[in-house]
Amino acid sequence: MRDLYSFIIWILSYQIITGQDPPREQYNISCHKVRETCMQDPSKSVPRCIENYMRRCSMIRTRTPVEGYYTRDMSDSRPMLETEEGIIVHISSEALQKSRTKEKMNSNLIVSLVNKTFFVTNSSPEVVYGDNVLGVWLGVKEISNLSEPVQLRFINSNQNENVSCVYWHLDQNGNGYWSTEGCSTNVTNNEFVCSCNHISFFAVLINPKIPEEIHIVRLNYISYVGSALSIVFTATVVIMFLCQRKKHSENSIIIHAQLAGSLFLLHVLFLCSVWFSDRSDQVCTTLGLLLHWCLLATFSWTAIEGFHLYLLLVRVFNIYFKRYMLKISLVAWGVPTVTVMICGIIGKYTSVYGKYAIHEEKEKSSNTSICWITTQTVISYITVNGYLGLVMLFNTVMLAVVLVKMHKLRSQDVQIKLNKKRLWKDWVSLLGLCCVLGVPWSLAFFTRVPLNLPVLYMFTVLNSFQGVFLFLWFLTLTCKARKEEFVPSKGTLNVSFQSTEEHITTNVVSNMIQKK
Repeated sequence: MRDLYSFIIWILSYQIITGQDPPREQYNISCHKVRETCMQDPSKSVPRCIENYMRRCSMIRTRTPVEGYYTRDMSDSRPMLETEEGIIVHISSEALQKSRTKEKMNSNLIVSLVNKTFFVTNSSPEVVYGDNVLGVWLGVKEISNLSEPVQLRFINSNQNENVSCVYWHLDQNGNGYWSTEGCSTNVTNNEFVCSCNHISFFAVLINPKIPEEIHIVRLNYISYVGSALSIVFTATVVIMFLCQRKKHSENSIIIHAQLAGSLFLLHVLFLCSVWFSDRSDQVCTTLGLLLHWCLLATFSWTAIEGFHLYLLLVRVFNIYFKRYMLKISLVAWGVPTVTVMICGIIGKYTSVYGKYAIHEEKEKSSNTSICWITTQTVISYITVNGYLGLVMLFNTVMLAVVLVKMHKLRSQDVQIKLNKKRLWKDWVSLLGLCCVLGVPWSLAFFTRVPLNLPVLYMFTVLNSFQGVFLFLWFLTLTCKARKEEFVPSKGTLNVSFQSTEEHITTNVVSNMIQKK
């Protein structure tokens, strides 16, 4: 009989690991030890574990205060609790009434601060205000649908008004996501006031991704239309470059063709990753890996564009390298290949690529998904954010060099300086360079500022239609080059076909020669 009883206890204990409610025999744990006990195995759902234990744990008084853990008997006349961090929890009389049972008429309010790293969704990480999430429990019952909501007050230390009060919605599998359902937000100069009709894990999100679902739909349509047009126009650009290469073999032409090719592959893989995200895990994993490779290849070729511009503007006369195109091609295509191979090897142990939820606001709602990197941690930050940051830093410096060179050129030549038409053409050339150097990608670092919604629209439009802009820029250069073949301008080198960088460079070089 004793062996049978032990076996039953073992079976019930297993339910704790699987995320189900723990058995009665396991409720003898002290409430102040629940958080540390559940954090010992972070591979399991820590919020689910804490939620299960906190409702029926043993209220044992501790001699010394436990950091981040607070409790209060709700039998007194002031149903509120204030933490050392300045968070104030007000419990409504309706919540107290619902928390009472036949066995116990007075309930204990438990408040615990849990590290926000345990509350991560499959989509991009949320910006949680502060370092912790506030967990609130009142008795053993689940309290919800309150007509008189509970109130939580967070100190507004940075005067940020673009916030939203949310709670952590737990599903049956122990996973969860942030939701604003049942919570309202009121911002004052000193506090964030959250009024919610239930009790759960609460937090304040600074600058939520997009507050309204209609913006998600609009951004999706912009992305799809822009990517489809970019596919058509980048394919046209590649064909035009190849036709020009039959007569001319400038390195700039080949580099631009490679950039257009990488953009073509990027937009094709982007649409495929969206449309086939509901297929099998193997298909989505493959598409996510290829999309990652195409994105890194695009970043690499924009960096090569910046490097080639450096040779033309800074090195000028000493720009010959043996097998130059072969070397830069190996770098631009090889670095992304090695990176995704390493990520693929890591993926055998931890799932790196797969279905990635872009938008997941409410349960049973239509979600926007894509085959992409699922582990938004070191892999994503280093290979995408870090790599893009280095590329944009270098290319921004090169744009600054172009501006300085053009300013010096105009200050030395009065005739060109007074020519407004020539100045307008220079600015058009700069806009073309911004497109080639991938400057619009830098907007990705500003999508979490207070005005993130306009920035998101700008980022989506500029990068989705980048192939169209590249085509227009190349078409303008082609017409300009053909015109200069018949009417060579004075003070510039007569060239048959040149990129924007070479036009600027030859103007600078010719002016230097004439001055000497």
